[in-house]
Amino acid sequence: METQRQHPQQFSFEFFPPKTEEGKTKLEKTLATLGALEPAYFSVTFGAGGSTQEGTFETVKMIMAAGFAAAPHLSCIGSTRENIRAILEQYRAAGVRRIVALRGDMPSGMREAGEFHYANELVAFIRETTGDHFHIEVAAYPEFHPQAPGARADLANFARKMAAGANSAITQYFFNPDAYFRFVDDVEKLGVTAPIVPGIMPITNYTQLARFSDMCGAEIPRWIRKRLEDYGDDREAIRAFGEEVVTDLCHQLLEAGAPGLHFYTMNQAGPTLSIWKNLGLPEG
Repeated sequence: METQRQHPQQFSFEFFPPKTEEGKTKLEKTLATLGALEPAYFSVTFGAGGSTQEGTFETVKMIMAAGFAAAPHLSCIGSTRENIRAILEQYRAAGVRRIVALRGDMPSGMREAGEFHYANELVAFIRETTGDHFHIEVAAYPEFHPQAPGARADLANFARKMAAGANSAITQYFFNPDAYFRFVDDVEKLGVTAPIVPGIMPITNYTQLARFSDMCGAEIPRWIRKRLEDYGDDREAIRAFGEEVVTDLCHQLLEAGAPGLHFYTMNQAGPTLSIWKNLGLPEG
């Protein structure tokens, strides 16, 4: 963790593009609430094969119009260099200065990966096309990518993304801090010294969390899973327990020298705001 302690801590929040007018209105309120905490930026997700491209850009424009920095996700699988170049130019013209560069998931029904196969290729292309205009974030997987052939290969893949020109990384969410500490130590040995910001998922809905975790390979420790199962449909008990668990996780990470936190908000302000206050972080 020595390299991580050298970086100033910064905090950020993630949104997904709303699909309805009601969702947009709710997100605007969430943006105002979390914006008061003065995060470094808000990131916005990008669907498989660019399926939410228009929604991502509209959400980015909404965030920037409110006076905040926005970092759109950009996934390359199933795409072409020309398409990615056009998106980058669109973002550059809009004043975007930060990109979250991802491989992404193969769109349903698509068999060919397109002109990009891995995220390091996308990072290299962004640098080749736009120079140093964008601060590039990439993904890190402390518990390893579910499609990786092995731990060593996954660590090497991450190091390649950083060597291709990434500035920093955001991790997949996790609940075991030792997974993050070990991951950082392992990639330090590979020469990675850039900030690796832990991704934080508030716990509010056990069924949803279990589904997400099965999809992305994030482990829910058995003791947490069993406690959540015992609460059944008691949403308030799940929320209170989840807040306690995630707050403690964040405390451990920050005290150990993590260079900030990136919250997966699910477009809700309340759960993230509660954890923020428990941590005693500045409230604007």
